[in-house]
Amino acid sequence: MHKGDLMPVAGARRAFKRAQPVAVRFAPAAGVLRTREGEVAYRAGDALLTGPHRERWPVQRHRFDAAYVAVGDTLAGQPGQYSKRYREVWALRLDRPASVKVGWQHSPVEGKPGDWLVQYGPGNFGVVAAAIFDATYELLDGGASTTR
Repeated sequence: MHKGDLMPVAGARRAFKRAQPVAVRFAPAAGVLRTREGEVAYRAGDALLTGPHRERWPVQRHRFDAAYVAVGDTLAGQPGQYSKRYREVWALRLDRPASVKVGWQHSPVEGKPGDWLVQYGPGNFGVVAAAIFDATYELLDGGASTTR
């Protein structure tokens, strides 16, 4: 889909992920995780997350350590509950199907019209299903994340 920065793209919106706890375990070996949008490869030590809607996704360990904080009784670096640190992202609602490369192997995931292309950092993109985006992200301009 998009190779550059979403900021100048017409229709891109600033958003942030709400601080909702997610279950995390750390991969004992490399593998492939089936997400709702497609299969994504991960390396040993990467974080494997499960969200409140049973959505699953891997995060490279260095990106996980920078973006998440342990909550409750969880000790940092151990399996348990984590919450995303506040961080603004750029999001673009897809108006047509799109294939986006993610992960350390740039595994493609598929977005459908209505899903959101989210840019977490330079060259770091993901696809978030519309229902998951609506439940877990907030647009910073105060508008609804769905078009009704």
